[in-house]
Amino acid sequence: MTGATRALIDALPQAVWLVDAATLRVIAANPAAATLLGCEREALLGNAALTLAATPEDLCFWHDAAEGRRERLASNSFVRRFDGQTVPVLRSIEPLQIDGSAAFLVAMHDRSAQLRAEHELELAAAELAATLESTADGLLVTDLSGRIRHCNRRFADLWALPDDLLALHDDARVFDWMRRSVVDPGGYAQRLGAIAEATLLQASDVLELHSGRVLERIVQPQCSRGRPVGRVWSFRDITERILASRRIEQLAHTDALTGLPNRVLLAERVERALALAAREGEPFTLLQLDLDHFKHINDTLGQAFGDRVLVEIGERLAAGLRQIDSVARLGGDEFVLLVQRSDAAGAEAAARRVMEALQRPFTLDGLNFTVTASVGIALHPSDGANLDELLRHADAAMREVKASGRAAWRFHTQRHDAGEAELRARMKLDHAMRQALARERFRLHYQPQVAAGSGEIVGAEALIRWSDPELGEVPPGRFIPVAEESGFIVAIGDWVLRQALAQGVRWHAEGRPLRLSVNVSALQFRQPGFVDGVARALRDSGLPGHLLELELTESILIQDAEDSLARVHALAALGVQLAIDDFGTGYSSLGYLKRLPITRLKIDRSFVTDLPGDASGASIVDAIVKLGRALGMHVIAEGVETEAQRRFLLNCGCDEYQGWLFAPALPLDEFEARLAPQAPPRVVPLQRRRTRVARPVPAAASGD
Repeated sequence: MTGATRALIDALPQAVWLVDAATLRVIAANPAAATLLGCEREALLGNAALTLAATPEDLCFWHDAAEGRRERLASNSFVRRFDGQTVPVLRSIEPLQIDGSAAFLVAMHDRSAQLRAEHELELAAAELAATLESTADGLLVTDLSGRIRHCNRRFADLWALPDDLLALHDDARVFDWMRRSVVDPGGYAQRLGAIAEATLLQASDVLELHSGRVLERIVQPQCSRGRPVGRVWSFRDITERILASRRIEQLAHTDALTGLPNRVLLAERVERALALAAREGEPFTLLQLDLDHFKHINDTLGQAFGDRVLVEIGERLAAGLRQIDSVARLGGDEFVLLVQRSDAAGAEAAARRVMEALQRPFTLDGLNFTVTASVGIALHPSDGANLDELLRHADAAMREVKASGRAAWRFHTQRHDAGEAELRARMKLDHAMRQALARERFRLHYQPQVAAGSGEIVGAEALIRWSDPELGEVPPGRFIPVAEESGFIVAIGDWVLRQALAQGVRWHAEGRPLRLSVNVSALQFRQPGFVDGVARALRDSGLPGHLLELELTESILIQDAEDSLARVHALAALGVQLAIDDFGTGYSSLGYLKRLPITRLKIDRSFVTDLPGDASGASIVDAIVKLGRALGMHVIAEGVETEAQRRFLLNCGCDEYQGWLFAPALPLDEFEARLAPQAPPRVVPLQRRRTRVARPVPAAASGD
């Protein structure tokens, strides 16, 4: 072997050794090979290749080589170290000529770390699935032509295959039974065709059967001596898991009593109506109705009786709607109707249908009675530009009906003095807000984000505050909605980002590389140059990207999903960490979440407030933590105010928390005083462990 060849082999990062084809003994090896095998390089030379083989596949290969066969081999395998241990490797063997003599070049890459990571992923997935699954998988083994070579009893049970059909050993009839059992036989056949064309394809999908069962199907190639010889199909019953996931989504988006949408889902549908109105000019209407004297029913006949009345009222209201309309229960005896593509005339017609539905007598427990309602109507855009404004104006109109005799409907009017005063106040606030940015009257407070177990500060959420010489301390909940309505939120959001980055650089220079979380508003996120702006701000500041975390709400991410997906991937490419804020109050699907490069879920405070005594909230929080684990995300809870809440979250596996239990949002000097006693945190780029109501103050506004 020439010196150049030997130098080239020595420089390779992979473990490489040469085996003489005649003697099948090692004639050369690089330092990486000695490290992999746990020996000195000189000790490796002269060893028989068979002594390093740890699998039947390798043994067969070298026996064939001894008989003169010159084949190449590449696959995952194992190699035996000098201490007897076996190491998983990605191995390739190539026949070649060295100085005129036949030899084999063996190259190996240690897969131990990869397999450990895969094992950890399996454990995380099993933690979520353990409570939902208790049965073994169904197993089907086929050759490359599709002939069945083996199937177990669980496979037959999952597919409800008759014993007499199995006894026939008629593969075509078995596959036809399976095709006819799925809800989408066309798509099922198409996916089978794609799998058949790729012998080494590893794939998984979900099958819904007519029986109601949901199966997860995983196909893996079956190889022998490095060549595919068939496929192994596994089928797992995930019906309970799917139902549980749907239940989690349902709990967050529907009213527990009536099954109607709650305020969260109503808000998302109103957001879609607002988007449609912006694109196509389609008007819509909100009708808010409050049952008249309903308290008398609860007081005299009991709450259980009243609940049954509410359920029937919800059914009547829903039955009178068009498919594009919605009815939601806000709580108590208040309902809201969203009537799409509706002007004043359409709103009045909807109100008339509501009255007619309620005028029909109710009969419960042999008691006949009637119910009336007072209805307030708000039109978009004349009565409001967002859900809060529309509901407020509809509520004002409804209260006017109550005051004037009930059992009627009324439109909101902007001519009221209160409405005019409010408009003037908003205009004044908008002007003062713009002056505040120009005159540097905004400042940042920092709310500690704390490791749930150790109590150490590991990050901070940057939250905007405003002290005005004329207005005094202006709460974020007051000026942020005005900024969003006027579009000034984009300028405020950019200021918050740059100020936070500048502070992060100072901490980093002092040896305290804290993670800084910054909220992003929907309007800011949708700006064409948003991603470039973040990249520019990072570059100008010099702060490493992994020390910045951007918090996005679910409602932001589900708007124009594909565009949102592209934006978050572009942000992740900058090294920025991404968090879903107020998680559990939005409407994102689990399938969509899997596609997002999110590193952290932030449990909304509404699920934390009543912990640990609230069984429903506890179940939701536990499910969210497990969901985060399964998706490879870290989990932080906001709004933690008691030690009992912290302990519950810690026991659930929640990584971090923030809230008044540790500290509210603090001025810089107070935050640094809290930070001083602890050792500098070590913040590394966070990777996924695995490979709503639109927030009223989303621009880094309020702490929990």
